[in-house]
Amino acid sequence: MTEPKPYSPGLEGVIAAETSLSFLDTEKEEIVIRGYDLLELIRSKGYGDVVGLLLEGELPMPERLQAIEREMTQAEIPTAVYDILRLLPASMHAMDRLRTAVSALAGFDPEANSTDPNSERRRGPKVIGQIAQIVANLHHIAVGEKPEKFDPRYTLAENFLRVLVRRSVSPAEVRAFEQSLIAYSEHELPNSTFAARVVASTLSDLYGALTAAVASLKGPLHGGANEAVMYMLLEAQTPAGLEALIRRKLAQKERIMGFGHRVYMRKMDPRAQLLKEVLRSLVEASGKGHEYVEMCQLGEDLMRTEKGLYPNLDYYAAPVYYLLGIPIELYTPIFFAARSVGLIAHVIEQHAENRLYRPRVSYKGPRGKKI
Repeated sequence: MTEPKPYSPGLEGVIAAETSLSFLDTEKEEIVIRGYDLLELIRSKGYGDVVGLLLEGELPMPERLQAIEREMTQAEIPTAVYDILRLLPASMHAMDRLRTAVSALAGFDPEANSTDPNSERRRGPKVIGQIAQIVANLHHIAVGEKPEKFDPRYTLAENFLRVLVRRSVSPAEVRAFEQSLIAYSEHELPNSTFAARVVASTLSDLYGALTAAVASLKGPLHGGANEAVMYMLLEAQTPAGLEALIRRKLAQKERIMGFGHRVYMRKMDPRAQLLKEVLRSLVEASGKGHEYVEMCQLGEDLMRTEKGLYPNLDYYAAPVYYLLGIPIELYTPIFFAARSVGLIAHVIEQHAENRLYRPRVSYKGPRGKKI
């Protein structure tokens, strides 16, 4: 009898792919993106730079960067896609509406069924721009407003924020938002990226892989945590209220969203530390939101003391988005829009050297039953 291979619940510790895109170096507490430290990219580069880096392998030169921004901001959304969104009930979760829209985009791409990595790489900036524009308009469509197009005079990040909040935005607000997009852009092999690669491994198309990723990211144990964090902060209202709320949840053995990470385990997510800095900078620039800085710090200290857990990216991204005036239901769709570049890069990599995912099981059921 063949010796069974060890079972790893949740595939924890299992190496499922070889990649040149990113790596979480927990020993050095560094997130490597094509050789660069992600935190350095967040501090010094724009989202368009990271799109070029992930899709094409190198940071783009100024002329190529302008072309990438142009491809993203000039991406047209088929009228029929917005018509489909209007037919969906406003009560439907934003991620469910987004999943439908991403799937529908395939019908308007003449190369939709191509799994050629060069085709996917070339179409990547356009698809990223389309997803960002759809996400920026999701709430507006749900409340009966007309969708707005992106303006090629601005970068993708500035367009994205302008359309989301439909007001003039300051350079500090744009920079805070852009830094969050870069922070979310790529993170090795979380559930949604794995889902995309599994679908891509069947030689299914880019849109199918992205649709699977949306479905995965909706869950509160993955992308949906940022929404849950903001609802928790709003329920608490004050630092004292947050301490009471967290202690009550801990006593009832409830999960505190925004803390812990499958990879970082007993260390702080480096992106969370940087978004903590972004939150403080945004508060200083706007003069409002000091209570969220205090609340988040108290929650961080309390969870470290009581449970030995540290914040993940969602914990500090949530109040950043709230202070920017973004509807809470759009926090996870924004996560997906930002991550779309990483997802597309993974699909390209999967199709370039494909191997169909087909794991086995550890069977625990009965044997030898007779009819």
